[in-house]
Amino acid sequence: MALPTRGRVIVDTTVGEIDIELWSKETPKTCRNFIALAMEGYYDGVIFHRVVPGFLVQTGDRTGTGGGGESFYGEPFEDEIHPRLRFPHRGIVAMANNGTKNSNDSQFFITLDRAEELHGKHTVFGRVVGDTLYNVLKIGELELDENERPIYPPKIKTIRIIENPFDDIVPRITAEEKRAQQRAREEAQREREEGERRRGAKKDVKLLSFGGDEEEEEEPSVIKKKPIVRPDLADIPVEPVLIPDTLPPPASSSKKSKDQEAGAENDHRPKKKKKKGADDVRDDDGDLDVTKIRAKHAEEQAAKSSARQTEIEKMEAEIRKLSRKTRGGVSSDDEDSHSSKAKKPKKSALEEEMARYVKGKGMHKKGKKRDESDVLAALNSFRSRLKSTDFGEGEKAPGPTERSGEDQGTRGEEEETLEIDNDTEFLSHALRFPKDNTEEAIKAERDYEVIDPRQRGARAREEERERKKMSRPRDGGRGFRR
Repeated sequence: MALPTRGRVIVDTTVGEIDIELWSKETPKTCRNFIALAMEGYYDGVIFHRVVPGFLVQTGDRTGTGGGGESFYGEPFEDEIHPRLRFPHRGIVAMANNGTKNSNDSQFFITLDRAEELHGKHTVFGRVVGDTLYNVLKIGELELDENERPIYPPKIKTIRIIENPFDDIVPRITAEEKRAQQRAREEAQREREEGERRRGAKKDVKLLSFGGDEEEEEEPSVIKKKPIVRPDLADIPVEPVLIPDTLPPPASSSKKSKDQEAGAENDHRPKKKKKKGADDVRDDDGDLDVTKIRAKHAEEQAAKSSARQTEIEKMEAEIRKLSRKTRGGVSSDDEDSHSSKAKKPKKSALEEEMARYVKGKGMHKKGKKRDESDVLAALNSFRSRLKSTDFGEGEKAPGPTERSGEDQGTRGEEEETLEIDNDTEFLSHALRFPKDNTEEAIKAERDYEVIDPRQRGARAREEERERKKMSRPRDGGRGFRR
């Protein structure tokens, strides 16, 4: 009979809840240590760092290594061994130590099977009750490494105290206060990291400024754009004509005056010098003209493509000449004459089939009859051959070996080496059935033996009866006298 318990907690883990009843009357110091640490939130986030399949699962170390842990009393406390608290089955909760006596801190384990060899070495202070034991077994089935450590260790979320047998426990810090301190530490850490990130980051001058950045005014950036030059639309500047102070004497003839006027106009017109190379793509101001560059590039590309096309046509012509020579069709002398003539376009396969259909159209109309005399003649000849080879029941069709004497004499030597195929034997074959099944019955009786087990038993009984009859004494059953 199990001892009555006083105290109950629920360990909420990542694999499910574990309901534990505490023996606080038999092990008061151990249970007080466990409940006080749970009230302080010491076990929150602690992993199951050790799993021995079929033996135990261990937790309670905040470092997750198995070498840490601290007690509520500030130092390891002594063992509480009770004679009636043993390890008879799975689900027993006990304290873990460092291998020596009186070295308990915060680590504890839960057994997965009977473990009587642990009695007297560890303090038993509770047991797992209900179906929550299967969550413990689930932890024992996890994948492990070579150090008995789960590859993906589960952890304790929190421990809820359902029944507290010690009302006088005053925790050093509650779980809520501990969580608040942890949140404050995390927030301070985030703020420090954010400040360091801001100090180390470069200022982006392209972004808009607000608040304190309004005082710092920056000079507006000027974007220089290249002017679009269109020399074809620009007007040619006309230089002013200078009038001389003294007029020249009048010419004797009108022709001379005209020549002088033309020479004066030529003198006052701006003289243009043609330049080659890079000066062809520049405008009047000396800047590069994009339109001229593009036009020149387009002309070069067109010239290259035309030259390439002519080369391809020459190569194709040479290939056609070589192919004609290899076929032996047209000689090189007649090539010019053939090329001058217009080539007839080749008809496609569809056009050829259509022409063939048009030629044969109307040949099989209902009004016209086809000539079937050859088919009827072949049929009549086969019928006559069939009648000529119709033998009676007693006659036998001549085989390939029954020949005349002359044929055997002349071709005796050829029969030894050649095999003549006589395909006229099938004409004399006939399908006949026997009138009754006597032949089949005789064959079945000869080839098969019918065994009836009832007939065999009757025959054995008859033989036993005959044997007994033969073994009866002749003197009426009294035997022989001596």
